Amino acid sequence: MEKFKVQNNDSDAYFIHQLADVQTKSIGKGTRIWQFCVILSGARIGENVNICSHCFIENDVEIGSSVTIKNGVYLFDGVTLENNVFIGPNVTFTNDRFPRSGIHHSQYHKIIVERGASVGGGAVLLPGVRIGQNAMIGAGAIVTRNVPADSVVYGDPARLRRKVLR
Repeated sequence: MEKFKVQNNDSDAYFIHQLADVQTKSIGKGTRIWQFCVILSGARIGENVNICSHCFIENDVEIGSSVTIKNGVYLFDGVTLENNVFIGPNVTFTNDRFPRSGIHHSQYHKIIVERGASVGGGAVLLPGVRIGQNAMIGAGAIVTRNVPADSVVYGDPARLRRKVLR
């Protein structure tokens, strides 16, 4: 199937695959949204973002510019991804410390991934954590607490292993 081009009010183009369900109007130019994505109306998406197939994005989600979100990622209410963030495939973001069926909260715990950070595939981020600028989260890590800027963490639970090499 072919993707199709959508114009926003400023005539700056972004792309949405015809098999995606995108309800938000807040999409920056150059952004690409692929098939089988569902994006709710309150989500805010920056410029030059690539959202791969099979992603779900709730209302209270903010995505900065030049962000990559790989396949199978669900961003629930309270998630903020700042500019230049990379989210690997099947990363899990959680926003409720004590989830129960049928109980809905008016506000959820925030997860903030700061500018330039990368989260490896299959990692799990627990409610309320902040990932520091340029930090790297290893694939499969279970992040139970804040990660300092310029740090590399991995494991279960994720532990500081070293500083980011530049």
